[in-house]
Amino acid sequence: MVDFITETISEGSYLGIALLMLVENIFPPIPSELIMPFAGFVAARGEMSVIGVVIAGTLGSVLGTFLWYIAARWFGERRVRAFALKFERWLTLTQKEIDDAQWWFDRKGWLAVLLGRLLPGIRTIISVPAGVARMPVYTFLLLTTIGSLVWVSILTILGLVLDAQYVLVEEWLDPVSKMILFGLIGWYVYRVVTYGMRSKGQKQTDNDSDNYTQL
Repeated sequence: MVDFITETISEGSYLGIALLMLVENIFPPIPSELIMPFAGFVAARGEMSVIGVVIAGTLGSVLGTFLWYIAARWFGERRVRAFALKFERWLTLTQKEIDDAQWWFDRKGWLAVLLGRLLPGIRTIISVPAGVARMPVYTFLLLTTIGSLVWVSILTILGLVLDAQYVLVEEWLDPVSKMILFGLIGWYVYRVVTYGMRSKGQKQTDNDSDNYTQL
């Protein structure tokens, strides 16, 4: 993985960085935590411009994310909701949680898109609810660009500061990203296991509410 990334950047320059970040946002196992620090290291040696590296990384990141947004927007809320209801347990979502998530995103979606670009494991998938909610294209692109620019700049600066020791960035960021990813997996498993209890509790609450209304 590391050899592939370093060779692509060394041979492809800015285009190589943009393509790697594009792929990273479509196929997350290629980590930006390795791409951008090495690009920063190359810039530190004077082989590329720091500004050019940041622009290339941000552009690739935004384009990759935008593809997910377009796909989700085209798929539409009705079909996404039908799919979610069909596979409720494996998506770990009850009907009420889907409604609550939609309500929250309609009001605070801009914050989720902006901050989501800084979180491993979330950076790509945050585009899906944004597309389903039909967030305005310009708003989505602006928030995604700002979030991506911040993330790409941080990683590039780390590569610059550490210079030839950029591998230290990998040793620090990669384990942290894996910990967050494993945490998300654990949370998913927990929600799958407890889905029945949450769904049953929701139905009981709805029944109590209906009985109270009838009274």
